[in-house]
Amino acid sequence: MIAPIYFAILLLTIVDSFVKCSDESKSDSLVEEVDCNTLRLGQYICPDPSIDQIDPNTQQYRDCMKGDVIPSEGEALVQCIAADGIICQDTKSSTFKKKLPCKWTNGYSLEIALLLSVFLGMFGLDRFYLGYPGIGLAKLCTLGFMFLGQLLDIILIAAQVVGPSDGSAYVIPYYGAGVTVISSCNETYLLPQADWHNIT
Repeated sequence: MIAPIYFAILLLTIVDSFVKCSDESKSDSLVEEVDCNTLRLGQYICPDPSIDQIDPNTQQYRDCMKGDVIPSEGEALVQCIAADGIICQDTKSSTFKKKLPCKWTNGYSLEIALLLSVFLGMFGLDRFYLGYPGIGLAKLCTLGFMFLGQLLDIILIAAQVVGPSDGSAYVIPYYGAGVTVISSCNETYLLPQADWHNIT
């Protein structure tokens, strides 16, 4: 009678130690230390939603810096958070910094430029404000190219085709429509795709 009870206690002890070992190995394998700059989409949230990283004056990331190639396409260093079980090698925590694209602004307001163009565009004040003194002077001397230049500038500024001369983006109100102009030049080209057929 004692032997089966002893055997059952021994069996329960072995099973319990096995379960504890497997739980410890699972908890060790759930936390992985990696280079967080190599994480893929879905493995991190960027920007970290618990931190307010948007500048209320520009509606862009705080500390958005001027881009090297295209000035209006700036970059900002934003705090991100990795998914559960991922620890970053640099910070030894789940938070890390990542560069994200943003629109670099230099204080030129779309509202002010548009109001100047509508009401004082015949005197070239909209072009003076945006940093185009030559065109502003020509509009001043010709009364806005007989009001045709004023009408054209109203359309171009409203469509955000004409922007500040320094290449920065407009500061747009919170509910305003931001437009991204996509341009093509000799530096851009199409990469061959798998479904393209060779034309000989």
